[in-house]
Amino acid sequence: MRILDRYILRSILITFAGTMFTFAFLFILVDLFSNLQDFIAKNVGLDVIAQYYLSFLPSIIVQTSTMACLISVLFTYSSLNAHNEIIAIRASGMNFWQITRPALVFALFVSALVFLVNEKFVPQSSMVNQEIRDTQIKVVPSQKGKGLPPIHNLTFYGMKNRLFFIDTFDPNTNELTGITIIGHDHNQNLVEKIVALKGKWTGIAWKFFNCQTTAYNSTLPNDPPSSIHMSMEKLMDIKETPKDFLRQRMDITSMNLRQLHGYIKRFAGSGALKTLNNLRVDLHEKITFPLRNFIIVLIGLPFALMSVGKRKAMTFTSIAIALVIGFLYYVSDAVGLALAKGEALLPWEGAWLTPILFTLVALFIIIRNF
Repeated sequence: MRILDRYILRSILITFAGTMFTFAFLFILVDLFSNLQDFIAKNVGLDVIAQYYLSFLPSIIVQTSTMACLISVLFTYSSLNAHNEIIAIRASGMNFWQITRPALVFALFVSALVFLVNEKFVPQSSMVNQEIRDTQIKVVPSQKGKGLPPIHNLTFYGMKNRLFFIDTFDPNTNELTGITIIGHDHNQNLVEKIVALKGKWTGIAWKFFNCQTTAYNSTLPNDPPSSIHMSMEKLMDIKETPKDFLRQRMDITSMNLRQLHGYIKRFAGSGALKTLNNLRVDLHEKITFPLRNFIIVLIGLPFALMSVGKRKAMTFTSIAIALVIGFLYYVSDAVGLALAKGEALLPWEGAWLTPILFTLVALFIIIRNF
């Protein structure tokens, strides 16, 4: 590695570490104050609090690494520019790619690190964090006078080898909307399909409204349904209670790529098209998410090298540029994902729209100015 590369990389690493520490500290501080009443009400010990916040670290790394990477790179190159070091480097005959090589290699490394952490550590740490919160920290909502928020796109495996797809579950009223239940035999052959507009827990059993129950012959999977029954109201033979729905819910953040891909493949024929479309969008988003570290740095570097000004002004300028670029990327990415989940775009189009667009813009700026 060249002396210049080591010099630039050292500055990036120091700034990156400081920025990550600052983000983590602020996150923990804000969360600590927001949960302080729960900690006091439950008399939570320091060891539990420490374990709770340690389980947050993988998620903090994944969520804040993009802005930390961008700020550290832009701060370093803006500082070099403010001291006229960039002019000296370019006078030696080095082009844009040679000057920015340490930053681009660092951004690729961070992207790979985020992918690894997101796959190996975030799913497990999220489950540990949720378990600690539910069992040792969280105060019962009724004690605080607040209700639980509705759960959307609830999916889980129930008893009798049934797969549940629920659009919305309101744990305060124990009501379901948009119900699809797929039943299989022990050989995973389709034996029943239940579709209902709405469901309500009576205290003893689930009552479904506008319900259609379709039975299939498991030995003849390609044959038409053996029977179809329509009911305006029907008490269902479903053993799961509202507490089971809360406990068995499937959180996408608790899956890695392999698990989510297998989950989608296994239930591709369930008929719950909206839920499956959302899962496919989430799958592509998990692939593109780590790439944002490299792409945002790529589009930010030309601005850092083109900026000219005093040292203090350059520092604030680099941070401002980082915030604007990061904000635009996040907004564009959110819009693309929303369009895909609304079925205006294909799942892969919604997830890859922003990375491709920002990469093309970055290359255009680089080619035009360097």
